[in-house]
Amino acid sequence: MRSAGPARSDLRPGQVVDVAIEKGVYRGRGLGRVDGRVLFVPRAHAGDRIRARVDAVHSGWAEGTLLALLEGAPERRESPCPYVPRCGGCAYQDLGYAAQLRAKEAVLRESLGRAGAAWEGPIGVHPSPETGWRLRAALHFAPGEEAPRLGLRQEGTRRVVDVLACLQLSDRMNRAARALRDALASRPGVVAGLRGLDLLESPDGGALVATLETVLAPGEAPSLAPLAARVPGLDGLGVKTGSRLHWLHGTPFVEATVLDVVLRVHARSFFQANRFLLEPLTRTIVDLVPPGPGRVIDLYCGVGLFSLPLAARGEGEVVAVERAPSAAEDARWNARRNRLPAVRVVESDVAEALVRTTAAAGERVVLDPPRTGAGIEVVGQVADRAPEAVVYVSCDPPTLARDLSAFAARGYRPDAVHLFDLFPDTFHLETVVRLRRS
Repeated sequence: MRSAGPARSDLRPGQVVDVAIEKGVYRGRGLGRVDGRVLFVPRAHAGDRIRARVDAVHSGWAEGTLLALLEGAPERRESPCPYVPRCGGCAYQDLGYAAQLRAKEAVLRESLGRAGAAWEGPIGVHPSPETGWRLRAALHFAPGEEAPRLGLRQEGTRRVVDVLACLQLSDRMNRAARALRDALASRPGVVAGLRGLDLLESPDGGALVATLETVLAPGEAPSLAPLAARVPGLDGLGVKTGSRLHWLHGTPFVEATVLDVVLRVHARSFFQANRFLLEPLTRTIVDLVPPGPGRVIDLYCGVGLFSLPLAARGEGEVVAVERAPSAAEDARWNARRNRLPAVRVVESDVAEALVRTTAAAGERVVLDPPRTGAGIEVVGQVADRAPEAVVYVSCDPPTLARDLSAFAARGYRPDAVHLFDLFPDTFHLETVVRLRRS
């Protein structure tokens, strides 16, 4: 008779355990095991020995909170940010940068493998400076005793950590955020209606615009116009009430020059966040799209970051599809400004645009969907067109893996993979994958 082996103790919420962390997994969590049960702990890294509190127990796995670091991994460092670990913005801030890149590459490989889209080849890893990289920032407001708090949320809560200076932001962005917060301190009747502050800076630091997210009534928005004069270096200020944007001062646009193409970006338009990797990312995507006279379709094109440099190669038509009105208008304006008549901007849902656009021989597709991924419907539509190649740009490994698995079922498999660290010190990563029919 086979022995049953040692009895397995069941974890319970509130229990305190010591655990060795085997590896990092997506979303900045460390994976350890307690009596065979997997325990996920945020801000724990491979090689750590920690003491953790069990917060929730599920079938086969559990979640916990880091209480104490018993023995740190060799790659650990003292965080350069005074707000770690209260602020939830940087899951890897206390891990050396080279180790961050290795951890992200491992997370990417595991995510692809778990979805049946394993990649055994090399991954081109593109690092970034750790500070001042953000072009866009979304900060949160909360009432404070003397002035409103402005910063990021405390990890696992809705509480706003008042951040005097975020290392992700440029000095100019930090100064503008503090100046706006201080100016709003004299408007206590307005503070309760504030929800957030969105900042957008040009890559060269030459222009900065800000948008206040509020629940104010539309008629209250114009009263905030004088704030702009109290913020040095602010080129534009808008106030959003519900879905309506009131532009109160200056311009809502900044400009970026990428691969000799000048791009206008509206404060409400999507644009990549990292100023240092903007051009390397675009160059890689342009290089991965096979040359040829056939059509290129750029799905989820934004302001034309990839569409316009592809059109500048002078090979054929580029169809740029974008649903958001502000980004689509930016893309049209950018095509005219750069004298690229080969770019045809289609303001539409991607699935609808694909139905209305007849497939062409030699077609190539660029996909840069939101975090939710392209989805099974769009993957099927793209594969049905039998493109020569698909270049997929993703900011979320799990949804990327799901979509690559769907592409594989239709005969399209990766032949090149790149990892861009667009979000250093955070758990986020950007992946570029080229797919060809096998």
